[in-house]
Amino acid sequence: MTADELRKLIEPSVERLGYELSDLEVKLGGRGGVVRVFIDHPDGVGLADCEKASLAVSALLDVEDPIPGHYDLEVSSPGWNRKLTKVEHFQRFAGETVKVQMRFPIAGRKRYRGTLKDSDEDTIVVEVDGEPHTLPIATIDTARLVPDGSEK
Repeated sequence: MTADELRKLIEPSVERLGYELSDLEVKLGGRGGVVRVFIDHPDGVGLADCEKASLAVSALLDVEDPIPGHYDLEVSSPGWNRKLTKVEHFQRFAGETVKVQMRFPIAGRKRYRGTLKDSDEDTIVVEVDGEPHTLPIATIDTARLVPDGSEK
């Protein structure tokens, strides 16, 4: 099962609990693997929220059994340097500082760090040193918020 298929399986269960499935990481192989589920909520996410989501997702995965072999399930909040994975994320965090890594160079560069100025269904605009760069969402490898005061 692909990560996208797993997301489609898990997302309705997480949403029924009142959370957003912010991100999903699946790393399998070797002696086991890990499935990381990141949940979000407008009021924030605490330990009790993670426990509730973990129980629901664990029960779902036990019944559906979409992943062969042994793996650990981890549920947490996206954190301060959260990944931006959906169009809605880019829209919600307009005005914030972001780091973007492209899969392919755009105008000779793959890394952008600046202010997220705008976004639509297909592109985001990141202002770096006063210059706007329009980046296609489809070719973004990773995009993360940069917490205030972070130098990296």
